[in-house]
Amino acid sequence: MDTDATYQAPSVDEIKTLLTERFAGKVNVTKTETRRVYATLPKEIVHEVCEYIHEKLTFEHISTVIGVDMVDYMQVVYHISNYHTGTMIELTTNLDNHDLHVQSISDIWVGGNWHERETYELFGIIFDGHPKLERLLTPDTYEFYPFRKSYKLRGQE
Repeated sequence: MDTDATYQAPSVDEIKTLLTERFAGKVNVTKTETRRVYATLPKEIVHEVCEYIHEKLTFEHISTVIGVDMVDYMQVVYHISNYHTGTMIELTTNLDNHDLHVQSISDIWVGGNWHERETYELFGIIFDGHPKLERLLTPDTYEFYPFRKSYKLRGQE
C-alpha cells in the first residue's frame, strides 16, 4: 500500500496495514473490530501519527483525549473519528509518572484543546505546545489533581 497516498474512506484493514507499515516497529495495532482500530504507540511519535491520521487517512474529528491513572504510570487515550466511514481509532500512549509530558495535538484538531486542558486539570498531564494549558474549573491555586488515584478525599486516610 502507498503510505503517502491520501485515503478518503480507508477500511479497518487498510488502516491497520498503513499504520504498521508507515510506523514499522513503533505503532502496535493491538486489535480491530467492525469500524474500530486499537493501537499503542510511544509518546515521542503521538503528534506525527496524529498528523498522518488526519492528513492521509482523513480522520476529521478528535472525540476525546483522556487520562488514565494506572498507578505505576499514566496513559493518554485518543479517540479519533472518520465521518466518511464511521470508523474510530483509539490510540494509547503510556507516560512515566516522573515525566508526564506529551506533545499537544490541538494544532491538528482544534477541538482537542479543551480535552487536553481538562486532562491537564484532572490528571496533571502536560501537553507540550498547547496554546493555553491552564485549569478550566478548579482554582489556579490547586496543587493537586483530583482524578489521580493518589488523591485522597477529605476524611480518607
